[in-house]
Amino acid sequence: MFSFRLVYVFSYNLLQFCGHTWILANTIARFLMFGQDALADTFYSVGFVMSLCQLLSILELFHIADGIEKARLLPRFIQVMEKNLLLIMIIMLEELQSKPVVCAQFFFWNILDLLRYPHELLCIMEKPSTTMLWTRYSLWIPLYILSVIIEGVTIYQALPYVEQTASHCAPLNSTIAPNIHLPFVLVLYLPVLTLGASVTVWQLLKERQHQLEKWNKKRK
Repeated sequence: MFSFRLVYVFSYNLLQFCGHTWILANTIARFLMFGQDALADTFYSVGFVMSLCQLLSILELFHIADGIEKARLLPRFIQVMEKNLLLIMIIMLEELQSKPVVCAQFFFWNILDLLRYPHELLCIMEKPSTTMLWTRYSLWIPLYILSVIIEGVTIYQALPYVEQTASHCAPLNSTIAPNIHLPFVLVLYLPVLTLGASVTVWQLLKERQHQLEKWNKKRK
């Protein structure tokens, strides 16, 4: 029996799936057409849709808290916040937007989401797939680790531009927040990112074991 909550969560996952499919298809098509020259324009071609998808992903925290989606809140919170914080930094630093690392970051983000949202759609329709289940909880974890490594590289490459921005805004910073040095904050964020990713992977491994055990019980 259909309900508003069921239709809503199905529509949300379908919208995210379509959005990330469009981003990935656009990125691959541009690379095949223009080669390495397309890497510099990735943000300008798909940045708006990517920003919209990542902004909407905040709703997933409310889905889990409300019980609409059965998942662990802590790893999802870390994933959503680290993506949105990094995306805000990329939006603010125009010099960083043309870097190849941004294209690589978007590519991995989309691959991860395209592994997750189809699985969620199949679960909502009560037609789970063994292949999708294994992919969601096995292949997703190493890809997530690679994505976090690229996030660290992105932050590292952003440091010179943040330094320039901080020096230009020095009079304003000395008035509003005299003790805050933005490049230093980013350097401190790197171990926080590592710790958050470690917690997320640990939680995902526990969730993977739980889901695979539940699936094996259903098959028996």
